[in-house]
Amino acid sequence: MEPPNLYPVKLYVYDLSKGLARRLSPIMLGKQLEGICAVLSSLAYSASSPRCRHTSIVVHKDEFFFGSGGISSCPPGGTLLGPPDSVVDVGSTEVTEEIFLEYLSSLGESLFRGEAYNLFEHNCNTFSNEVAQFLTGRKIPSYITDLPSEVLSTPFGQALRPLLDSIQIQPPGGSTVGRPNGQS
Repeated sequence: MEPPNLYPVKLYVYDLSKGLARRLSPIMLGKQLEGICAVLSSLAYSASSPRCRHTSIVVHKDEFFFGSGGISSCPPGGTLLGPPDSVVDVGSTEVTEEIFLEYLSSLGESLFRGEAYNLFEHNCNTFSNEVAQFLTGRKIPSYITDLPSEVLSTPFGQALRPLLDSIQIQPPGGSTVGRPNGQS
């Protein structure tokens, strides 16, 4: 019997604030935070934002991510965010590209429709974690997935929650998965 093909799985991590929010979070939130998924760009550069993290999964020579437009893909590093700030090796998978794309299509019609996006509770990091577990059986690092609850545990985070809950984010530069030519 021939051994199965193994495909590498990577987690791309982007700091949308380019480090500014990390320096300011102790002042505004009372503690140093290491990241949160894709807080809107205008907040990413203000004192109210923790370090803003966007994550995606790279497998089968493409980068896959979730935002308010649903599940999208692009060549690795191909969004307008540029190259990732860090790359985490999640492991490898035997899941073929065909099966993976079918899986993504079903996610895009159920759990990860664009209208299901929520900045704190159902975001790019939720998607990356779900996909990483499907492909490798491993979760993404907890320092990424635990950040929304850390932010919301602060008085400042609670005060901003109504505003932040209304934010819809879609990283620029990808094509929607499961729809021809990236059309909605």
